[in-house]
Amino acid sequence: MSLDDDIALLASAPLIGLIDRDGLRLLAFAADKRRLRQGEALFRKGDRAECGYVVAEGEIGLDVEGGKPIVVARPGDLVGAASLFAETRRPATATARERTTVIRLTQPLMRRVLEEYPKAAAGIHAILAAELESLTRDLMRVGERMG
Repeated sequence: MSLDDDIALLASAPLIGLIDRDGLRLLAFAADKRRLRQGEALFRKGDRAECGYVVAEGEIGLDVEGGKPIVVARPGDLVGAASLFAETRRPATATARERTTVIRLTQPLMRRVLEEYPKAAAGIHAILAAELESLTRDLMRVGERMG
């Protein structure tokens, strides 16, 4: 894939697509690519998470219990969004379902891009805040039913 192809792919990814073209160019240029064989693990449940991945080619299955994947990530999908902004633990094992290429985005790289492109940072913040608010409402409803 060319740099322009990588930029277009990143532009299609959730959250990452809020970054303008210059920021996407920086991400595409500075990010690492990783190629996986079918059946190879990208990461395992419980691993420390300090980066996210955009699937460039192939498919990644995300499996929590060691069985059938609960989610399949395809080209343009972002895997590990939370780990772009905070150090966490992986909630699932990610395994290549076929020959797969991912673009690895680290926290320091993301931080640099968001510092240089504050409009993108504000947009991403708004989306994450809305998702957290929705999750909080859902958890409160569950708590009310249980209590």
